[in-house]
Amino acid sequence: MTTKEKILAAALKMFNQEGYGAVNLFELAKSIGMSRGNMTYHFRDKEAILQALAEELWQKMEDVNPSQQIPSFKNLHHNSQQYYQFQRNYSFIFQDQQVLKHPSIAPRMKEFAEKTIRNIEVAIAFSIEVGNMKPEQVAGTYKHLALTSWIIMFFWANQQKVRGEKTRKDGEKIIWSLLLPHLTEKGLAAFQKYFGESYLKELGLPFDVTLDNILSF
Repeated sequence: MTTKEKILAAALKMFNQEGYGAVNLFELAKSIGMSRGNMTYHFRDKEAILQALAEELWQKMEDVNPSQQIPSFKNLHHNSQQYYQFQRNYSFIFQDQQVLKHPSIAPRMKEFAEKTIRNIEVAIAFSIEVGNMKPEQVAGTYKHLALTSWIIMFFWANQQKVRGEKTRKDGEKIIWSLLLPHLTEKGLAAFQKYFGESYLKELGLPFDVTLDNILSF
């Protein structure tokens, strides 16, 4: 690793553990046995480190979903898993509202969010075209579905923190459970062929329609 790479790796670890605002350059330099002065030779301030890490993240996210990629179940699953991995690896960016509002982060994150939603819409349109999804029955359903899928991906880690959930499971199965009712028989067969019947059975617990088990007075 080069000196710059060592600094970025150490910064990423400390930002994720302690939060971007809580880390100063003196502590960061000390963690890798370097003086603050030597560190500022490579990165003039903490914002320069933030921008370098953000560029690193943007490049990785761009590499995951090339524009010519066919929206197959395999590719959609791979992209989803990569997206959740980015959130774990760069959690300080995705979970810190101050970082998300930073001038060097906010425009790019907005652009990527819009691109992700658009890619989901393209995947839905492609699925309808090849007969894997039913045509839209109520106007707005599929646009809302694309937006909801992005929300589940982007805010998954935050909702886990709010609910105190400490497992490493992600929200992909929730997204599939929202999509499955819109699949045709052909689409459902293709889904089962790729994921397996056991995956389909593990999407979630059946809904309990017994009101006595839900309501309490």
